[in-house]
Amino acid sequence: MNTSQIPATAPAPSGTQYRLSAGTHRATITEVGAMVREYSVDGRDVFVPFDEHEPAPVFNAAVLVPWPNRLRDGRYTTDDGETHQLPLSEPDRGTALHGLGCWYRWSAVEVADHAVTLELALPAQKGWPFQLTTRVRYALDAEQGLEVRVTTRNVGTGTAPYGVGFHPWLSAGGADLDDCTVRLDATEHVTVDDRLLPTGVEPVAGDHDLRTTRSLAGLDLDDAWVGATRDERGLSWCRLGCPDGRTAAVWADSSMDCWQVCSADHITGHERLGLAAEPMSCYADAFNTGDRLVRLAPGEEHEVRWGATLL
Repeated sequence: MNTSQIPATAPAPSGTQYRLSAGTHRATITEVGAMVREYSVDGRDVFVPFDEHEPAPVFNAAVLVPWPNRLRDGRYTTDDGETHQLPLSEPDRGTALHGLGCWYRWSAVEVADHAVTLELALPAQKGWPFQLTTRVRYALDAEQGLEVRVTTRNVGTGTAPYGVGFHPWLSAGGADLDDCTVRLDATEHVTVDDRLLPTGVEPVAGDHDLRTTRSLAGLDLDDAWVGATRDERGLSWCRLGCPDGRTAAVWADSSMDCWQVCSADHITGHERLGLAAEPMSCYADAFNTGDRLVRLAPGEEHEVRWGATLL
């Protein structure tokens, strides 16, 4: 073994840190998982941060490829009739959770003061016989905030089932989540079973109607919505209103029609740490239901765009 190639000190679990700035906006993007480790405006957190010397505790602002959310029993069948089995990363519910890209080291393609582009060449592996290359570009703007573009290309053979999502946790700015409000631009709620796997879609009503601003006091959420509505710029929003008068917000353009919103009531050790506002191209178990599933043929690309800011 050539010991000269071994680092003298252990690298940070989150890898190389890419620090971006524009005006009063600051963000740090990690090599591992291409996650947004921290994002703030005027020193006020927009996303719940985590320390560079720990693995991301709750998929913090991770890129969820090649599927977001849960896959039933970690099993799916492709169009050619082949059934594949993936590891159960959420064993208590018997699901494969949030894809494969979170714990790989992504390679830097382009680095600037206000932007960074990272790339992952996701290899074929047991349960995943496809080869995809994903590029994510994070850019800060002093007026508009954070913009994220993700492009995935099938560089292998065979048509790959595909979906993408993101996992930012909006920060309450030090306040209790019960003292905050939520608003979500979506008209339909996804019903689920006791494993949080989808059973159908219904019009929003009661605790799941977030089209107008409402209190988060006592509201326990870990749900998906579809039927995204959009503003005059074509953006759908999830907003966390806080007692300091600021609103931490995530938006998605027409490339994504699904949201997951989670208040972390049942994540041991992280209860109500913030509000996950997750734009997705499809919701849970799309590999099996086919709902909003992308079938990415060899040579084809798929692109999505989302962002965040402090209002």
